[in-house]
Amino acid sequence: MCITVYTKPRCPQCDATKRTLDKQGIDYRSIDVTEDAEALDYIKSLGYQQAPVVITDEDAWSGFRPDRIKALTTTTSA
Repeated sequence: MCITVYTKPRCPQCDATKRTLDKQGIDYRSIDVTEDAEALDYIKSLGYQQAPVVITDEDAWSGFRPDRIKALTTTTSA
């Protein structure tokens, strides 16, 4: 499964999301939208206005969502 986390600096929810993914042993790619204009345009085109934005093969959300991250652990281990 491919997981991408779109983040920005000094973002507590971004840090919490990445920390929780790390704790669960889930691999992901992190993209800083302040350094990648195309990535910022992409998440805006999806309707997201706040970081972090997490995109998986089957789902997407914004904000720190430990419930969704927990659901990923069952998906990635299956």
